[in-house]
Amino acid sequence: MIAGMLHEPARTSAIAGLMRAGRETSRLSVVFRYAIANRLGLTVSDLECLDFLADVGSATAGQVAERTNLTTGAVTSMLRRLQQAGWVTAERDPADRRRVIVTLRPERAAELEKPYEGFAERAGRLVEGYSADEVELLVRHHARLQAMYLAELDRLSGADADGPAITPGRTADQ
Repeated sequence: MIAGMLHEPARTSAIAGLMRAGRETSRLSVVFRYAIANRLGLTVSDLECLDFLADVGSATAGQVAERTNLTTGAVTSMLRRLQQAGWVTAERDPADRRRVIVTLRPERAAELEKPYEGFAERAGRLVEGYSADEVELLVRHHARLQAMYLAELDRLSGADADGPAITPGRTADQ
């Protein structure tokens, strides 16, 4: 028991360092996303939409709204803007004419990837020195973080004891 207590301050310090590093990484990620969006002449929401479509291929407007945490009205405006700028196509779902299927235009995909090339190269070099077990640990860690973010987004979009409900795509004061 004493041996465990001796390690407790080191563990507490290490966890605090991990939390600080996570916050700084998150902050830098947001700043990076803004810089890339600006480089492409897009908003960050536009970029999130396009990145989502690059990952999944096609999605309904409702799925885009859910993934970007925007209202359906905001997504409708965004998709119209992205379609006019030649980034996406939007077509009625033949199985359900009420739904719109949105697809990233394949000829624009390389343009979307270009600003990430240097970062992707550095990230590849970063993980080269990790063992397969270490990479798997990081994958599990990120999967758990993603689940936490999704749970927090759900909590923030619904009524809870900590404050007013926040409609997706809106702040508490709107």
